[in-house]
Amino acid sequence: MNNTEIKPDKGQKMWGGRFEAQPDEALQAINASIGIDYKMWREDIDGSIAHSSMLAECGIISVEDKEKIHAGLKQIADEIAAGKFEFKVELEDIHLNIEARLTDMIGEAGKRLHTGRSRNDQVANDFKLWTRRATTSTIKQIKDIQKVLVKRAAQHHDWIMPGFTHLQTAQPVTLGHHLLAYVEMLARDIKRLEAAYENAGDCVLGSAALAGTPYPIKRELTAKELGFNAPAGNSMDGVASRDFAMEALGALSIAAVNLSRLADEIVLWSSSQFAFARLSDDWSTGSSIMPQKRNPDAAELIRAKAAKISSASQALLMIVKSLPLTYSKDLQEDKVLTFGAFEDFWLCTVSIAQMMEKIAFNRENMRKAACFGYSTATDLADWLVRTHAIPFREAHHITGAVVKAAEQAGYAELCDMPLDELQKIDERISIEAKELLVVEASVNSRQSYGGTAPSNVLKQIEIWKAKL
Repeated sequence: MNNTEIKPDKGQKMWGGRFEAQPDEALQAINASIGIDYKMWREDIDGSIAHSSMLAECGIISVEDKEKIHAGLKQIADEIAAGKFEFKVELEDIHLNIEARLTDMIGEAGKRLHTGRSRNDQVANDFKLWTRRATTSTIKQIKDIQKVLVKRAAQHHDWIMPGFTHLQTAQPVTLGHHLLAYVEMLARDIKRLEAAYENAGDCVLGSAALAGTPYPIKRELTAKELGFNAPAGNSMDGVASRDFAMEALGALSIAAVNLSRLADEIVLWSSSQFAFARLSDDWSTGSSIMPQKRNPDAAELIRAKAAKISSASQALLMIVKSLPLTYSKDLQEDKVLTFGAFEDFWLCTVSIAQMMEKIAFNRENMRKAACFGYSTATDLADWLVRTHAIPFREAHHITGAVVKAAEQAGYAELCDMPLDELQKIDERISIEAKELLVVEASVNSRQSYGGTAPSNVLKQIEIWKAKL
């Protein structure tokens, strides 16, 4: 918290006019949100500057008061950024902490700032503004990962590795093709986040507590200054709704799961059993007892953080699901979930980008693994269909017999099987078919759009370079 302390204070509450006694200490503890919502201080100050500008434009406060408010808020921003601002628990949240400090600094003008607004619309608007800004930052970080993956795909566009189904060797693919699969996934994540950003485009300020305000305000001025598309059309919806955060967390959850899948591949690839890749020293950890260990801790933590982010999304849905309109204190818990999820995701993006930038792949081990499990069997079946117009099911049966014979004879690859033995199973199998059983021939043949052929991969790389 910028090295600042949050201190208790026995002073009068800013809302305490009708109360004779101070709240119980336990109530203060459960009620206060300053420990988390201080992170919205920039948004709160930006919102207050916009709100006071609008009030002055409408003649509701004087230009002199507006200028005092702006100067005071800018000084408070400097204090918070420098870690010199004293946050107080009894003032509950960032909004009242800033307003109290402003009033101490500039007197009566500070008390006029809250004209025409409530903490309800102030909180919702700050939170929406924070979420939009966080979403924009997240999109940029995802694009940074895409750039790294495209670069590594270009470097390894024709490196052969096994493609898996059920974690069993299926067909050979290229490493470049494999990496570009995640680029595609992340592109959809960006679209979901962009949609969340757009759907959070209405400004809540001016909704007041829930019913609007009798002051002759111009809400479109506030919306424009804060970068929103328009004012929220219904004051009750404005203060009560948190679907902008739910949508952002939903999109973030899917993106985190996609990063988790890549992280899991890193764990597998860097294991001694796979030995497809080696993490750099600065992205590996050791064991306190086993000196030979190189642990992919960051990749493993990304998997765990994906679970945390998804849990935060679900928790926010459950908080909101039973709330009647409009505001209820339950909504105070929305920010701890959202802030934590975004912060966890940011750590994941930085980690995955750097791991993928520095990871070293082992071409020989990947190619060798691609040959295991008779991965080119489908190529033989496809050749029989193309060349002899055999129904695929029949071709599948013939190829199954070839695989069985290769297993029984102990051949490591189908291409090791002599032509005469292949022809004992089906005389139509020719040398042309046998040549297609090499993994390089297999991947080169997959030239359908979106296929793994190196020529396809290079085309996709150029497309992504242009997009990014």
